[in-house]
Amino acid sequence: MRAIRCLTLLLAAFAPSAFAQGLYQVEMILVRQNNVPAFTSPFAPENWSAGAPRLGKDAEQRPALEDEATRLEATADYTVLMHRAWQQQVGDGPSRIALGEGNEQFGHFPIEGNLSIGQGRFITVEANLWVNQLDGNGSVLQSEQFRQANSNVKGGQLTFLDGGHLALLLKVTPPGTPKMPPMDPELLEQ
Repeated sequence: MRAIRCLTLLLAAFAPSAFAQGLYQVEMILVRQNNVPAFTSPFAPENWSAGAPRLGKDAEQRPALEDEATRLEATADYTVLMHRAWQQQVGDGPSRIALGEGNEQFGHFPIEGNLSIGQGRFITVEANLWVNQLDGNGSVLQSEQFRQANSNVKGGQLTFLDGGHLALLLKVTPPGTPKMPPMDPELLEQ
């Protein structure tokens, strides 16, 4: 019986930080893959935020993936549509946040959507984003939807979610995750 108690304490002490609750560091880069033909989807709905609170200016952070975004913009293969970083509170259940990029017109943004983050053995992410073409009156003329979910995201690692002509680079870092040392540029070129 004593061995079971000791084993339980050891397991609790070495539990992965992915189970941590608190402020997660989130950074995402939404890109258009120019070599993949674009396709339109139904218009972004009026309730595109799905009831999620909008990302506040106080939660926004300076993006850390500037080098990755610059490399993507330097090629003709990708167009960076949105690059944002923020802190998001994650607790017992999934946490959803609404994002909007550009000038809001009658409740719609040129880029809008929501991102949900949950915790477990791995981090669960669900992204639902629209890239809208708006007319001068703010009406949606055309939308492209990116919708992907991944329940195997590892904390602190860059994850690529492929949605066809739209893709998302995402890095979610739970509280207490040790910082990764910078990669040697010579290793990246091999």
